[in-house]
Amino acid sequence: MTLEQATAHVRAAMSPEVFELLFDEPRLRRLRALATGEPLLLDPAATGAGDTEILVTSWGAPRLDAALLDRMPRLRAVVHAAGSVQGLVSDALWERGITVTSAADANAIPVAEYAFASIVLAFKRAFVHVRTPSQVVGWGDLVGSPLYGSVGRTVGIVGFSRIGRRVVRMLRQLDDVRILVADPFVDPHAVAAAGAELLPLDALLGQVDVLSLHAPALPETRHMIGRAELAALRDGATVINTARGSIVDHDALYEACAAGRIDAVLDVTDPDPLPADAPLRRLPNVALTPHIAGSMGTETRRLADSALDDVEALLRGGRLSGVITRRDMELSA
Repeated sequence: MTLEQATAHVRAAMSPEVFELLFDEPRLRRLRALATGEPLLLDPAATGAGDTEILVTSWGAPRLDAALLDRMPRLRAVVHAAGSVQGLVSDALWERGITVTSAADANAIPVAEYAFASIVLAFKRAFVHVRTPSQVVGWGDLVGSPLYGSVGRTVGIVGFSRIGRRVVRMLRQLDDVRILVADPFVDPHAVAAAGAELLPLDALLGQVDVLSLHAPALPETRHMIGRAELAALRDGATVINTARGSIVDHDALYEACAAGRIDAVLDVTDPDPLPADAPLRRLPNVALTPHIAGSMGTETRRLADSALDDVEALLRGGRLSGVITRRDMELSA
């Protein structure tokens, strides 16, 4: 969809705090240059929004259902300055043929960086030592342990998503690290070209030292890593989840980690965040971070830049960075 005009009626739908976070003064100037009039935040009741042609959304945006869309009859495109559009889109949106784009590629960068860093630290069991600072352990106690080191290790990537692909590329810079991928929907040639090997999940699990999860939250993926899958992992393996908490059966994970057989690094949980008295919080070999792998602080500027690029492309006939279709929603979170 191309509006083929210099500017358009642009509004933003997100919380005021998020708008201020994403659009600093240089980016706000750029947005204003693309908008007809002032690019105001959408009124919760959508009053006075009838001229909206492009809606820039992010965290805190309302669901774009039929009632809200009826108040924006000229809306032609939704540009999402964040990752998933799962909670934003509706059947009514798709039925009206409105173009939807997402900054998911931009948001994938910090998630992949976090996952890669976590994998490297897992090779050294760094999280376990951080969690148990009162234990006095010297270098000489560990230097000969087969649980430490990256050389000769195998990493399993579950989900060859935009994030999973980035993690694979980062892992290739490590010496003598084998990379396995499990994803039933991916082209085997794409995985091979990336320098990894495609296997079914059940064949992958018993071979990996680190399991990094990058699958979407769908009914089919709920608890896809359960008791049987965790039992199939090697002793001393680490599970890293930067995707969605529902992918992992937390009761099963607690049992495996409490037994000391595997470690875990969880940036996402189910529920998210875990309650203060959750059993997983008490385990020294489980590291929990509060969903910080995605764009945070200054990294959110990438999301604004991606959205602004798409608004400009819509106006001037350029290439949109991340078009989302109804079919995509069946395979991604």
